[in-house]
Amino acid sequence: MSTGVPAMHVWVLGEALMDCMAQPDGSLRPFMGGSPFNLARAAALRGADVGFLNPLSTDLFGQQMQAQLEADGVKLLRPPSRHPTSLAVVQVSKGQPSYGFYREGIADRDYSVEQVLSQLDTHAPGVLHTGSLLLVPPEHEKVLAILQGAKKRGWTISVDVNLRPKLAEDLKAYVAAVRQVAALANWLKASDEDLETLGFADVKRANATTLAASFDAQGASRIALTFGAQGAYLQVDGATATQDVPQVALADTVGAGDTFWGNCLADWALRPEGAAQRVDSTLRQAMRAAAINCTRAGCQPPTLAETLAHFPI
Repeated sequence: MSTGVPAMHVWVLGEALMDCMAQPDGSLRPFMGGSPFNLARAAALRGADVGFLNPLSTDLFGQQMQAQLEADGVKLLRPPSRHPTSLAVVQVSKGQPSYGFYREGIADRDYSVEQVLSQLDTHAPGVLHTGSLLLVPPEHEKVLAILQGAKKRGWTISVDVNLRPKLAEDLKAYVAAVRQVAALANWLKASDEDLETLGFADVKRANATTLAASFDAQGASRIALTFGAQGAYLQVDGATATQDVPQVALADTVGAGDTFWGNCLADWALRPEGAAQRVDSTLRQAMRAAAINCTRAGCQPPTLAETLAHFPI
């Protein structure tokens, strides 16, 4: 029974870049991407009220990304930047992507702590999501300050760990930075690869409850752990669920985790009450949306209607 709790808005802090996908002939095909950019799209297509906090570039790629976010229903919360759009070169082997990044002097890093906190002050508290490349030192220091300020203002903090070890000059410092940010999360997602990089042992779905315990001890009330082909685990306010991966024709896995977590956030934002009671359905729908994304080249999250049409209830 509904308690009349109003829907929450989701604001996203993170990178927006072009994934330049290597083709068999050696050419590069650009796709819009960046984990937070992808998540913002996925959550909005699921039906949530979503805003994007980082500036986009005034260059052609930035204009394309602005048009895509607006088409998907994402609000742009900062004016554009004159810096160029960041690039990632993506090579896919057996369906699994690997990345090389170009991240200096780019648009999505053209922001300050004060600017973001001032933006948060313009709206009632909601969900603030971050993760991925903004957690790489020294950028994580800005993110930490923003998250600390957001928590004081009553915002719910969502973090997708989404480690990119090859981007870090000092992996030990990077892992320490991610652990600092993760400790501030109310809601957190990590993949099996993230967990291994963070130093967890015996990472597999059968051990998900034990793996989640450390994040739970830090104060995370909602935790998603994904295990590739092994499926996923979701813990919501003490209730837990596990699901196998839906069977689909695989194109690639780019953006699957972003689509998954974006659908989880949208579910909770749209229906803040009763989240623990529907942990199974939340996980099932998020995995189905991610599976549909995997049938498409690059990150192309489905709408709720597309997910329901592909996997009827």
